[in-house]
Amino acid sequence: MASYLSMGEAHRRITEYLNRFADAVSYQDGKSLGRLLSISSDSPVLLSLADALNTFQDANRVIRQSDKYSQYEDILVPIFRALQSYRLKNLAESYIAFEKASNAFIQEFRNWDSAWALEALYVLAYEIRILAERADVELASMGKSPEKLKGAGSFLMKVFGVLAVKGPKRVGALYVTCQLFKVYFKLGTVHLCRSVIRSIETAKIFDFEEFPERDKVTYMYYTGRLEVYNENLQAADQKLSYALAHCHASKEENIRMILKFLIPVKLSIGIFPKAILLEKFHLDEYSDIVLALKRGDLHLLRQALQEHDDRFLRSGVYLVLEKLELQVYRRLVKKIYIIQKQKDPNKAHQIKLDVIVKALKWLQFNMDVDEVECIMSILIYRNLMKGYFAHKNKVVVLSKQDPFPKLSTRPVG
Repeated sequence: MASYLSMGEAHRRITEYLNRFADAVSYQDGKSLGRLLSISSDSPVLLSLADALNTFQDANRVIRQSDKYSQYEDILVPIFRALQSYRLKNLAESYIAFEKASNAFIQEFRNWDSAWALEALYVLAYEIRILAERADVELASMGKSPEKLKGAGSFLMKVFGVLAVKGPKRVGALYVTCQLFKVYFKLGTVHLCRSVIRSIETAKIFDFEEFPERDKVTYMYYTGRLEVYNENLQAADQKLSYALAHCHASKEENIRMILKFLIPVKLSIGIFPKAILLEKFHLDEYSDIVLALKRGDLHLLRQALQEHDDRFLRSGVYLVLEKLELQVYRRLVKKIYIIQKQKDPNKAHQIKLDVIVKALKWLQFNMDVDEVECIMSILIYRNLMKGYFAHKNKVVVLSKQDPFPKLSTRPVG
């Protein structure tokens, strides 16, 4: 519960906020202006202002009495309403008021020649998403349709349009794009990312290197995830590797999020993470998968996929990991090849299908010769092994030169 406030103290807090707002605009201080708009931050200044607004019910009159404040009435009145509602935990009402204030802010932003207010615009873009998410949780709990996040997406597209112009404001477009990605991923409408990606990557007004490093990392992370979903693993590798290389070392949670998607991609091209990396970033779900690939243990791979299937399915990497079975078969055949080479180097390249069947049986997998032949055909077709079949003798004849090509040229699958 908020402590008792006198009318005089409430009036003082409201006036102090209004002065700060007007001064931030007057001195073109985008960072200070942004702090005044950050409703979800629960900052002491905004919490005390919200209590003042709920005590002093005529704040709108204070705004209209002074030209210094009234010129920003269309922003300030709904901002006050959003703050009041947020403090009273009426989240849907808070979102509606904040969206109204944000639309008014955008109109002002269009008229400002320089890009001084970008920091404040970033806060608006972030807040509109966060407030929408929280409002939708509230609406769903009341049995109502959770529709605010969809509305936030429409607003952010409008903001993107404002920034997609020649001039210094365009550097803000990537931040807004990343907020849009977060909205679309949350809603499960990732196909909507395509149009904004096309704008960023093909419009002549944008130079990717001009964007802030933070935004480039986030952009590459989300577009990398999209490539994983679309099974474009080479592109996913490039984008996620960029995100990892440019992510600040102190942002360990962000690094962990990137690795969650980059590790499956790297595994598909035969690059294994070190155990210390998995331990440091709490990615133990990949430990047995890596071990299975190294051993050629199909049973362990399937066991690991089953144990963590819910996590892998939610993150969208299950299908990538499932395709690693081909690598496990390849590793198994390679092990047999190495053992035979130690016994008889001249015949090491000739592997009877019966031997592979017995090895799989030892790993608790019952397959007949025809099934094994089918798998070997796929391995040869995918260039995971070089060789051919001697069908009459049921033998895989491996190439004497480089029978197991390196995987790092392209993903398996």
